Amino acid sequence: MKIEAIKVFVCSPGRNFVTVKVMTDAGVYGLGDATVNGREMAVVTYLEEHVIPCLIGRDPSNIEDIWQYLYKGVYWRKGPINMAAIAAIDMALWDIKGKVAGLPVYQLLGGKSRKGVTLYAHANGESIADTLDKTQVLIEQGFKAIRLQSAIPGLKVTYGVLGDKKDYYELQGNRPLPPEEEWSTPKYFNSVVELFRAARERFGDEIQFVHDVHSRLTPIESAKLGKLLEEFNLLFLEDASMAENQDNFSIIRQHTTTPLAIGETYNTIWDCKDLIQNQLIDYIRVAATHAGGITALRRIADFSSIYNVKTAPHGAPDLSPICFAAHMHLNIWTPNFGIQEFVGFGNEQLKQIFKHEYSVKNGMAYMSEAPGLGIEFDEEAASQYPYKRSYLPVSRLEDGTLWNW
Repeated sequence: MKIEAIKVFVCSPGRNFVTVKVMTDAGVYGLGDATVNGREMAVVTYLEEHVIPCLIGRDPSNIEDIWQYLYKGVYWRKGPINMAAIAAIDMALWDIKGKVAGLPVYQLLGGKSRKGVTLYAHANGESIADTLDKTQVLIEQGFKAIRLQSAIPGLKVTYGVLGDKKDYYELQGNRPLPPEEEWSTPKYFNSVVELFRAARERFGDEIQFVHDVHSRLTPIESAKLGKLLEEFNLLFLEDASMAENQDNFSIIRQHTTTPLAIGETYNTIWDCKDLIQNQLIDYIRVAATHAGGITALRRIADFSSIYNVKTAPHGAPDLSPICFAAHMHLNIWTPNFGIQEFVGFGNEQLKQIFKHEYSVKNGMAYMSEAPGLGIEFDEEAASQYPYKRSYLPVSRLEDGTLWNW
């Protein structure tokens, strides 16, 4: 069996998605997700101009060799564009291998380590009261782990809270350019502790809570926040600070026992190696799409297990249902799996394009036993929603200084 053709599709059913379809001369094909939010067409060009020509005629069963060829063979390693392209090809090859074997991908990884995948949902509110009301709805739906984000009084926009806007496209208006948002650490500190105090008073200790700082604090500020939140017993504090300098987290770790999670912007095991082996984090949140696919995440999971770090894959709405399917297969297998971020795929446009079977019950996701990744892509439906240039926001301090978004 040989790779006969590879197609790349870009569609925008509420968000832009880059989908890769690897086709073989045996009629079997596989799907992968190559979406990099705000830089989608860069990945498309990289795939079409530089990756696909190198893969035609190769044996798709040699997943490891192809992964190494695409990573080591380019000399210019790592980076989100390169690793998203590798990831999409890798997912598609695992999909093909599962279909040929007549088995779901998790069986090829080693089978199940658990009966279902624990999820955490998002409660994003315009106020603390609004956030808690949305938390109540999620609890009634069966979720036992919830991320809490609330608008910050005194700021026009807060991460995770879009107000009357449905998505980032609406924030950009008719002239798509990055929207700019203000950030104030003092105003944030004035409200975040009260959010979790109110949540524990209303819901008690049975629900696990998560909070995303989104890298807006310095390490010592994050250390202070972690200490202030200790009494509320968070499942973890996400992206407390930027960690391009991985030593940043040693400062945070010295001052708080609040569990720490990071990794959604990481692209290789090297980005998180020191954090893991020095046990500076408790959860690693790399995504299959952005960190080299199933092959790469399996290595990160195994490495993490040595140091008591659990996996908690990124699950933002800019990762397609194909990525979610890859995560499901990894999560059901990974011995040191922790929890999966979940925003759902309720968008009817998405359901038309990405057809998959999974169920959510009592805060856990259960997958089908379909061969491969268990997901289909409707090319005709996708063509009805053409690409729209879009950006994530840019953040500035109140004095105009560019800051981390």
